[in-house]
This record gives sequence, C-alpha cells and structure tokens, in this order.
Amino acid sequence: MAAWTERAELLFKKEGLENLKKANVLIVGVGGVGSFAAEFIARAGVGKMTIVDGDVVDITNINRQLPALHSTVGLPKIDIVGNRLLDINPELQLTKVKEFLSPERAFEIVTEDYDYVLDCIDSLTPKLNLIIAAKRKRVKIISSMGAGGKMEASKVKVADINSTVNCFLAKAMKKKLKAVKIDKLKVVYSSEIQDETSLKMTDGSNFKKSFYGTNSYMPGLFGLHAAETVIRYLLKNNEPNTKTSNS
Repeated sequence: MAAWTERAELLFKKEGLENLKKANVLIVGVGGVGSFAAEFIARAGVGKMTIVDGDVVDITNINRQLPALHSTVGLPKIDIVGNRLLDINPELQLTKVKEFLSPERAFEIVTEDYDYVLDCIDSLTPKLNLIIAAKRKRVKIISSMGAGGKMEASKVKVADINSTVNCFLAKAMKKKLKAVKIDKLKVVYSSEIQDETSLKMTDGSNFKKSFYGTNSYMPGLFGLHAAETVIRYLLKNNEPNTKTSNS
C-alpha cells in the first residue's frame, strides 16, 4: 500500500482499492466539470485514465475551472490537468488526447477497454456523438448537463435523463437521443430553474452561440457527483470492464 492511499484503504478496504487500481476510465472534457471529476477519480486511486480535450485556458475560465490561473492562460488544459494528475499519482497510467472530439473520433476513442466514460463536454453535438458511441459499444457513461445559470448546490443530483426538469441542455438532449433510439442515460443535472437573465448571446462567430453565467462551485459540484457515481460503481465490481447495465 502506498502511503498516500492509507486513508482511502481504510474506507474502501483493500479489495475496493484494488478494484480502483485495475479500473480504466475515460474523461472527455477537462474544463469546469471534467477537471474536478478527473482529480477526484485520480485521488481515489483509479489506475488508468484517458483524458480528452483540445482547448486552451481562457481568462474567463478562471472563476470555475481547476486548470485556469492567470499564469496558465493560453496553455492547453489537458497538459495542465495531466501534469497535476501525475503529481497526485505518479503510477497513474495516463493517456492524453489533445483534440476536440469529432463524430468519427468518438467512435474510435470509446472502446470496451473502459469501465466508465464521463461526458464533461459543454457542446450539444459532441456530447451526443460521445453518448452514442458509448451506448453502441455498451460502455457505461454518465453525462453532465447544464451547470450554467444555477446557484443552489442542493438541487444538483444524479438521475436518468428522462427524470430531469428545468435543464435546457437535458431537454435538447432528450430530443436528440429519442431520434437515435436511446431511451436511457445517467446524467448529473440541477433541478433549479435557470436564471435566464444571466444568458449572454453572441454574434454567432463564437463556437458557442450563447452561454449562461457560471459561479465557482457549481461545475465542480457536477464533477463531484459524476466522480462519486463512477468511484462507487468501480468499488463494487471485482473485475474491470463488467458491463452489467448500459444506463
């Protein structure tokens, strides 16, 4: 047992810690939600991880994203997060994929080698492609819905997407999933009504046509819930890559 995992082993027990060490997780998007999820999963002792992100730190990320500092503006998020994860666990088998996820690459990157996929993408089409890839290949996935325009921490929860309320991203995603005959998806979402006065419309030249205001803690809280779901699942599975359900 490594000294840094002592407290985790007391809670997870030796068998649980071994399950985490054998596990293989894919995280797509390491911004506000994904960076925190990746860190929580690394600190839990997961042994193998792939992170995917093609973005660089923007100064507007500083209020909510783990890799975002004044000293890191303009640097690739995946390198900052990756270096941090290896500093947490030098034995982590880490793969970094520095790119934005195209539809074709989603189907290439998602394989049955993964025990869980975390969708932490903030754009609708890439999210959909990743979800389709995971569902078609029967790999478990949890998807982050919209944290923007939200303030109440107690309203964040994990549920099937069909049970979500007051989330515009989830509403749009439900329609897309219905069109491709996917009827179940585990998501992190907030049931709080979005503050529509925090919406900013752009001129369309930005890859995001509009976005909501965000605070420091909601994206991290979404990442925490996603990480908890994955870690608790992995603790209960003696063998990696056990596909008991596709929710």
